[in-house]
Amino acid sequence: MSEQRRARLQLEISREATRLFWEQGVAATSGDQIAEAVGLSTRAIWRHFRSKESCAEPIIAQGVVTMMSVLRSWPRQRSLEDHLVTALGRLRHEKPPVDLADEMLAMRMIRLADTEPPLRTAWLMACDQVEREMCVIIGDRLQCPAGALEVRMHAAAAAAVVRVLDEHIGAAWIADADITEFTGATALSRHLARAIRTATGGAVGDPVA
Repeated sequence: MSEQRRARLQLEISREATRLFWEQGVAATSGDQIAEAVGLSTRAIWRHFRSKESCAEPIIAQGVVTMMSVLRSWPRQRSLEDHLVTALGRLRHEKPPVDLADEMLAMRMIRLADTEPPLRTAWLMACDQVEREMCVIIGDRLQCPAGALEVRMHAAAAAAVVRVLDEHIGAAWIADADITEFTGATALSRHLARAIRTATGGAVGDPVA
């Protein structure tokens, strides 16, 4: 099986597993149920995942894919606010990196991670990857090595902003609470950019030569 086909299958298994976790709880969901939902044998599930909880990892990782794809394309000559407004606005008319249905499943798993330690571990693993990528992005803008202490500290702060906002927006959306302040590309962009500027002491956000 090619790596691409394996990844597609793992994502499909993850979709069904997370749907079951949300509908009936992690403890009440068995490997047999996940296998039946996907149309595979239980043995086939365990060839791809080490435990039933780990089946959620591909979907949980999807929760940060869109934002990181936007941040990776941030031009040096533009401010973070301007870039986010343009890039997030463009996604309204283009095919986004992650399907909306997968984004919703990711939000649900991130919310469920508050009470399910294995899911919390998967979410924090995804956030760790965000931090590593932010080191590269910020290092480039500050013209410093990605492993420099200053860069790593700013990356950790920026990654924490992405994590906290994802958790906050996801929880509010699931609870059907008011998320007006985050609605629309402009509102979300300004909120995110302002938070990253604050968290990094103003070091990250401005255009650079």
